[in-house]
Amino acid sequence: MSKRILIVHQNALGQFAHIADALMARGDQVAAIANTTAKAKPGVRFSRWKYPRGSTKGIFPAATRAEADLIRAEAAASAAVELKRSGFEPDVIIGHPGWGETIHLKNVFPQAKLILFGEFYYRDSGADVNFDKEFETPALASAMRTNGKNATQALAYTMADMIVSPTRFQAWTFPPAFQPIIRVLHEGIDLSKAKRRPDVRVTLRDGTVLDRSTPVITFINRNFERLRGFHIFMRALPEFLDAVPEAHVIAIGADGEGYGETRSDGKSWRRAMLDELGDRLDQSRLHFAGQVDHQQMVDILSIGAAHIYYTYPFVLSWSLVEAMACECLLLASDTPPVRDAITDGEDGILNDFFDVHALSQAMIDAVHFPERFEPMRKQARQTALDRFDRATVGVPGWLALIDEVAARG
Repeated sequence: MSKRILIVHQNALGQFAHIADALMARGDQVAAIANTTAKAKPGVRFSRWKYPRGSTKGIFPAATRAEADLIRAEAAASAAVELKRSGFEPDVIIGHPGWGETIHLKNVFPQAKLILFGEFYYRDSGADVNFDKEFETPALASAMRTNGKNATQALAYTMADMIVSPTRFQAWTFPPAFQPIIRVLHEGIDLSKAKRRPDVRVTLRDGTVLDRSTPVITFINRNFERLRGFHIFMRALPEFLDAVPEAHVIAIGADGEGYGETRSDGKSWRRAMLDELGDRLDQSRLHFAGQVDHQQMVDILSIGAAHIYYTYPFVLSWSLVEAMACECLLLASDTPPVRDAITDGEDGILNDFFDVHALSQAMIDAVHFPERFEPMRKQARQTALDRFDRATVGVPGWLALIDEVAARG
């Protein structure tokens, strides 16, 4: 019997797009609630919300995020009412609660089951906040900001029939009260498009042409930032480049605002690290590739002697999994989210996040002893396929969860 599924995401359909495809392919009806900028998708009935007003100027700072979320929640509820008037009554609602949109949906559709995406629950210790003592000091003000960010998110999760977290660490961030309804399941990544191409040649935007005949280290941040270990990576480069004079380094990413706080001096993290390292760093062999398309990313990963992935305890990046699928030698931080993907010595090398010399030495070893790490490369791809592949793990798992929740009385 076909089901009616409502997907709620401000940038619909977000990480649920491939799940929507699978639902429609098996005959389910799919509708979506999203803002006015979300792209339409064939076969999906959209109801779009409009913000009734903006945030209040000069509001108490700790309440700024909560007010914005509640404004979005009311707008999304209005869109849900319009959807209901059109005759669509969902059996199951799937939503990302991070911006408030799901808060009132059970009031509009009281009979529907609600599955919420459990991406991350902010904490003032044990996760990204106060992890890096170079830049943060535990303080009550910091804890209160964290609580404020959780305020409406916590309310949304109290209404869920099930919370789905992509990894064990992300599930761990949630309070004990929510743990009984959390299921760990990654949404899945299309790993059919992430395969090593050993014979590829890469032409960078500065004109440099590289292939596997040259030792290359790769690094990816959507935006270069300390939360993703950019400062540690950069500090490890002088020792490595001095020890391997023929090596090159390719960093993919931009200078925009990332997940962490911006610098108080107004500099980008790239500019700040280049200034800090000065003439200790041979910039002629460090290539900032900017943001590249997916195929270019795979090509760059394919020529690498090793790929660096460092992160605070935070959401696991898709780029790590794609690097694993490309059979990269992963040199990664020994932090909780990474341990959900990599076992040290089996499918990658983990080092203490703050040990700059250890990262330098790991890069040197990767270049000098490539044959030693070939089994890790193979195992990395197998692990990625076993845990994160969209076709065999993500979509089947999500469909089973939806059916399970829909069947509850």
